[in-house]
Amino acid sequence: MATAAASAPAAPRGTLVCASLTARSPQEMAAEVAATAALGADVAELQVGCLDGFQPRRDLPVLLAQPRPLPVIVAYRPKWEGGQYEGEDETRFETLLLAMELGAEYVDIEFKVADKFLKFLSGRKPETCKLIVSFHNYECTPSGEELLSLVDQIQATGADIVKIATAATEIDDVSRMFQVLVHCKVKQLPIIGLVMKEQGFISRILCAKYGGYLTFASLEKGKESAPGQPTVAELINKYKIRQIGPDTKVFGIIGNPVGHSKSPFLQNQAFRSVGFDAVFLPFLSDDLVKFLNTFSSPDYAGFSCTMPHKETAVRCCDDLDPIARDIGAINTIIRRPDGKLVGYNTDYVGAIAAIEDAIRASQPTDPTTSPLARRLFVVMGAGGAAKAVAYGAKEKGARVVIANRTFARAQELANLIGGTALTLSELENYHPEEGMILANATSVGMFPNVNDTPLSKKALRNYSIVFDAVYIPKETRLLREAAECGATVVDGLDMLVRLVMVQFGLFTGGMPAPQRLMREAILTNTQ
Repeated sequence: MATAAASAPAAPRGTLVCASLTARSPQEMAAEVAATAALGADVAELQVGCLDGFQPRRDLPVLLAQPRPLPVIVAYRPKWEGGQYEGEDETRFETLLLAMELGAEYVDIEFKVADKFLKFLSGRKPETCKLIVSFHNYECTPSGEELLSLVDQIQATGADIVKIATAATEIDDVSRMFQVLVHCKVKQLPIIGLVMKEQGFISRILCAKYGGYLTFASLEKGKESAPGQPTVAELINKYKIRQIGPDTKVFGIIGNPVGHSKSPFLQNQAFRSVGFDAVFLPFLSDDLVKFLNTFSSPDYAGFSCTMPHKETAVRCCDDLDPIARDIGAINTIIRRPDGKLVGYNTDYVGAIAAIEDAIRASQPTDPTTSPLARRLFVVMGAGGAAKAVAYGAKEKGARVVIANRTFARAQELANLIGGTALTLSELENYHPEEGMILANATSVGMFPNVNDTPLSKKALRNYSIVFDAVYIPKETRLLREAAECGATVVDGLDMLVRLVMVQFGLFTGGMPAPQRLMREAILTNTQ
């Protein structure tokens, strides 16, 4: 029953992009293969256990009919390995053999039963079909030694391709999988090595740097077959996986949360536009020190630091830019060729420039001085972002007031920059003069807590300018209510686009940022 392959697996042009499909009917799954091809993927994985009332002899001919737009992997995962099938192995083996005979380019079998499956095949595997022997650990990522031993055991079964998928409990787990990928690349052993969950997200992209045979993605959001999967479009368009290779420099934003960040889209677009061989990723990490020690290769060349790491990052750096030292918080780390870490702060540039431009556009100003000079400037918050905004306002001649939930922290920052301290509750009735400026440098109102606000609408009537560093959503409740009170509002995107342009220059060694591209990209890709 063997048929000619639609497009036999060839040597990869790099790491292949595979969409894992979980449709409920054969017709829908076949349509998703075509949609996957249209998006630019290289392979489709057919999770046939997801099909309602699956009948192999009825459904596989529909799925594997020629001509077929993409090579396919047929996977029939048992429940004990995270799948749906609950029957006998023999029935499942017969299904996978039928898929081979009908022209499937790849078949996936679990390591636990690989020897049993090979005995069942008894030499009947077509030459045109590659056997993937897979191991899944949904709880953790084993040690490097255990992973390498596992590779040897899987290879010994006769696998054409080794697959190991583990779960991350922290982002540092991913480094062990990268070591395994490098080991297999040296041995010229095809391997799919991925780490699941959000902390393992970077493995799905950087496997292209370390020689992974294939990476999995979903067709679209909401159709993920494993935790932490990006979409095909994200891999190809947002992270430019086709351009990632051994020499690609790695940059990223470190924090928690980071999934909302627009920086990966902005910086990757900008890198590509100037021909800079780099990728920018979200690094979900609660332990900055451990992260920097783990990912210490010179290829990990720079980072944007967000909450909660902006103050901790100061202690991690070997050297600080003078302004960052004065502020006492950084949002950018550059790893020099000698391995030393240098800290910078671009938050203050982005925030202050955005506020100044908004004032100039809405009020008559003196062109010879900053429109912030002598204005009363209230900063909500006392963390790293607040330090940067307060420092920038003070440098421009503003009279700065720090308001924070914890008065001691407000007092500490106020003393540092020569300002006044208040509690947030005191701020509710604070109105010493007209025309005040308010800057929210807390995370209150950030997605998903979009109904929260750091200050009441009644209190907002006292301000003529209101800035919010939160940019997801673009219009926070704070800004919406401030606008209703008649204030000029400045959203966090105005700040973001300025600070990422400065960061781009730091990341690239001084290349001018493609300003128009970055500005248009952020405006067209924000909810």
